[in-house]
Amino acid sequence: MTILIYFHMSHYLNFKHYYLEHVQRYLRPEFPGLVSYNRFVELMPMVLPGLCFYLWSKLGPVTGISFVDATPISVCHNRRIKRHKVFKGLAERGKTSMGFFYGFKLHLVVNDRGEIVSFHLTPGNVDDRKPVPKLTKKLFGKLFADRGYISKDLFKALFGRGIQLITPIRKNMKNQLMPLMDKLLLRKRSIIETINDQLKNISQISHTRHRSAANFLVNLIAGLIAYSHQPKKPSLNLSKSEQEMLPAVI
Repeated sequence: MTILIYFHMSHYLNFKHYYLEHVQRYLRPEFPGLVSYNRFVELMPMVLPGLCFYLWSKLGPVTGISFVDATPISVCHNRRIKRHKVFKGLAERGKTSMGFFYGFKLHLVVNDRGEIVSFHLTPGNVDDRKPVPKLTKKLFGKLFADRGYISKDLFKALFGRGIQLITPIRKNMKNQLMPLMDKLLLRKRSIIETINDQLKNISQISHTRHRSAANFLVNLIAGLIAYSHQPKKPSLNLSKSEQEMLPAVI
């Protein structure tokens, strides 16, 4: 587990190069019982339950200000979809503002400190709004999202549980009055987009070289754990005046 999590903090882009060139060369004193690379890959699925429990222990607290978003996790290039067999029956085609992809969606809820509060993995064709009820079981206060989460039924369901869903309005919707604090926080919704970008480009949770579904999950969970250990996370950095308004928000 330590070797896997450390990979996502090492800035290596390829796990094989990391294991052969760094772990076997420099970390033998720490891990005297190292096995070959092929054997290590075979053993990786065994640590999946332990990684999941450890990730749950590293989830951040609910602060009353949360952000939700979904990011695509591609498992192969679009040209190879018909020939791809590793995730057959699991991954699906999905569409984002950037175009079509084949894989999964990672749904995240983060707090104002940039800490992951909840997460959920679905096939790529699942609507972003569908996992929200499960993602928000322990939430309260304000939940900020983009226009893709606009839904009267979802708003009512969350509001009945003490959660206010706040999204921008579409061009064909009537303008509605909104408290100044809500407007300010809605503008800072990019915090979760920054987190998604760091998960993909720093923690390396997304690549198209997977040869088994189990190792895909191991790579994903280890990447989320690595992010939780990141000393400096994206945060709102609320000003003093905004902090004074927080009690009213929560």
